Amino acid sequence: MIFKAFLIKYAEIGVKGRNRYIFEDALVQQMKYALKRCEGEFSVRKEQGRIYVDVESEFYDYDEVVENLSRVFGISHICPMIQLEDEGFEKLGQDIVSYFDEVYPDKHITFKVNARRARKNYPKTSMEINEDLGEVLLNAFEDLRVDVHKPDVMLSVEIREHIYVYSIVIPGPGGMPVGTAGKAMLLLSGGIDSPVAGYMIAKRGVKIDAVYFHAPPYTSERAKQKVVDLAKEVSKYAGPIHLHVINFTDIQMYIYEKCPHDELTIIMRRYMMRIAETIAKQTECIGLITGESIGQVASQTMQSLAVTNEVCTLPVYRPLIGFDKIDIVDISEKIGTYETSILPYEDCCTIFVAKHPVTKPNLSIIKKHELHLTEKIDELVQTALDTDEVIIVKDEG
Repeated sequence: MIFKAFLIKYAEIGVKGRNRYIFEDALVQQMKYALKRCEGEFSVRKEQGRIYVDVESEFYDYDEVVENLSRVFGISHICPMIQLEDEGFEKLGQDIVSYFDEVYPDKHITFKVNARRARKNYPKTSMEINEDLGEVLLNAFEDLRVDVHKPDVMLSVEIREHIYVYSIVIPGPGGMPVGTAGKAMLLLSGGIDSPVAGYMIAKRGVKIDAVYFHAPPYTSERAKQKVVDLAKEVSKYAGPIHLHVINFTDIQMYIYEKCPHDELTIIMRRYMMRIAETIAKQTECIGLITGESIGQVASQTMQSLAVTNEVCTLPVYRPLIGFDKIDIVDISEKIGTYETSILPYEDCCTIFVAKHPVTKPNLSIIKKHELHLTEKIDELVQTALDTDEVIIVKDEG
């Protein structure tokens, strides 16, 4: 493999001013964590506004490294590169020809040289490097052509302490490094939406934990494993996730017994939010995350969301709020959660959905009907919290 190093580019981090180093350091740590899943030895270093990955071992899996780095939030582009010593311009020209010959077997392409001279004592200016290296390549390969506007290949040459050469630019996920924006609790079901919501909030630098409401025997162990598998897919981007599994059966049955069935989903949802917020506060989360989208189902109308929100004191983040279903599906396919999400194992919400659920709930009426639960609900909620099963979910590579 010709590439023994990677230049890592970032976007938003670059505008963080005096605090930029904090975000750079967080990005370096996330990259080191991702590279632990790869065969081989690697080092990550910062140098003059750049981050580099150096391959320390003789053998490594190039595709594996690119795949894992492409899941690190904060990276805008991954550039496989070669690192050269400054042994004079003639030697640089020879190395560039060798590089081009190996990376591009078909020479019926256009190119442009884009030199950047960060080391100002180099004997040629950036423009001179562009022109002279372009001439070297044209003399070496008769099929090559120059196109300064829309070249097939943009050959970048950076003159620093070493000379870095790259032309392949692989898109990263963007966003901000996980952990730079606090922590929040994701209400994770087995559906399509909530894993996508967790992914999107993690992309903004938020560390996420998750809570799943399990209702045996109405939901099976396979349904629970489905949620664990979804959390594992999200953890490929978000890092390790503490998944709290709450036994919701007794609460659900008590609500079913005492409350009007057309309000069942809303009242259950309100108790899920209460429980999730309690766990969030205990684990130093500063917000809740849900996968709700306006109008998608009865519990996600504007009126239903307002009634659900009423029980929360923490902010509730709904990154999918204005998305169409097809938009959400597209993201779920991209991040690898879709095939798991559509497995036919029901979650605790779908089991007890009424035929005609209320779509415009009245808060005062909902609170009045919740009074029917006064006798036992606090005890049931406390039992659910006391029997919280915590599963640490992470991608093992």
